[in-house]
Amino acid sequence: MNRVRRTFFTQAAAGVAILSLAPGFRLVELAVGKSDDEPVSPSVRWGMLVDTSKCAQGCTACVEACNEEHGLYGFGRAESDAQWIRKMELRDEQTGKTHSLPMLCQHCADPPCVDVCPTGASFVRDDGIVLVDKHICIGCRYCMLACPYKARSFIHEELNNQRPHAPRGKGTVESCTFCVHRVDKDLTPACVEACSAAGHGALIFGDLNDQRDPVAQKLRDLPSTQVRDDLKLNTAVRYYGI
Repeated sequence: MNRVRRTFFTQAAAGVAILSLAPGFRLVELAVGKSDDEPVSPSVRWGMLVDTSKCAQGCTACVEACNEEHGLYGFGRAESDAQWIRKMELRDEQTGKTHSLPMLCQHCADPPCVDVCPTGASFVRDDGIVLVDKHICIGCRYCMLACPYKARSFIHEELNNQRPHAPRGKGTVESCTFCVHRVDKDLTPACVEACSAAGHGALIFGDLNDQRDPVAQKLRDLPSTQVRDDLKLNTAVRYYGI
């Protein structure tokens, strides 16, 4: 799709970007931050450090917390159809060493999902959080193909009993939002809170640009890596111990 056509779709879609998908909530509120008086700032970049040495095998506290927070449970089933966060078990074929770790949207600084989106539905907030505007998502799923982390899901069915802070819609793509509705209230994401409550403390969330923030201090002190570092996407999620 050429640049002119893409610009047309983006501008045309902007006219409906304040419609509600869930009662009492507008997606435009996710894009601007806490309020018009306190918008998101590029001086902040939210990120996460995953300490795989503390991530317990078989523990799904982070997954369950995400499902509950965003209402991701399946239709009449206990498991979730969507995968905003999933647990992975890695094994080094040479040493036999195993690692358990969560995989979620990596909130790249240069996200492939945004590059390929023809309508601008996939976008990056000024504070680095990658989101999907469901009002202008046309369900083409180009972003799902472009994501090297398989971090996005497509909604095939009609949805009921949605969470007001997590609007979803049939025929659209969705992924981890870093619990942006909580972040804008100075709270940590649900997965981080659940991991801490379970006694593991494997997830540390905060401002990567603030050298006083615990996550920035940990990243300064510990050797960490990006999944698919070769892609040079500058992810906001880093892993220690793999």
